[in-house]
Amino acid sequence: MSVLDANVVRLGRAILIWSVLVGAVAGPIVAAASSPLLAWRDPIYVSAGFAGVGALGVLLIQPLLIGGYLPGLSAYHRRRVHRWIGGLLVVAVVIHVSGLWFTSPPDVVDALLFASPTPFSAWGVIAMWAIFSAALWAAARRWLRLSPRLWRIGHTFLAIVIVVGSVVHCILVEGTMETLSKAVLCALVVAATMKVIVDMRVWSRRKSAG
Repeated sequence: MSVLDANVVRLGRAILIWSVLVGAVAGPIVAAASSPLLAWRDPIYVSAGFAGVGALGVLLIQPLLIGGYLPGLSAYHRRRVHRWIGGLLVVAVVIHVSGLWFTSPPDVVDALLFASPTPFSAWGVIAMWAIFSAALWAAARRWLRLSPRLWRIGHTFLAIVIVVGSVVHCILVEGTMETLSKAVLCALVVAATMKVIVDMRVWSRRKSAG
């Protein structure tokens, strides 16, 4: 294969990967936007719902970034974007919960106290606290002076809790998200997370690039 052919193959592969990613993230958002359940809903409630949908999409991007599966980004830029998107995830969760609070405070209180009769609420709360904990864990990395391996294991454990909690929460909620696109996105989030954990040998004693 010539150099030109190899470049064409790499370009085609990059376009395919990015196209699939955009479709996987945007598909559920577009489908939710056309849901009849949005009729007569308060704008705050709608914004809260779409913040949740967007947060699920972010959970697909994060492992792809840290695993180096997205072409065109150097290791340095992957880590930088991973951190920025992690912050975006926190903001999305705050918007999601705050919007629900404004529209129905008693339901949010019940959820936070794990007293809600709806099972999906508990899974959402677990994922929320894990997201906040992961952000604090990342921010305090240098201050805590943890070894790279210990920090990596803690971060990975929280990521697993986030993914499991978020996916179960999403699957159990019967709302504006279309069933098929939601299931596909959830499956991709789980698969991407599992792949990066296996490929990066998170639990091993290898040296971390940080």
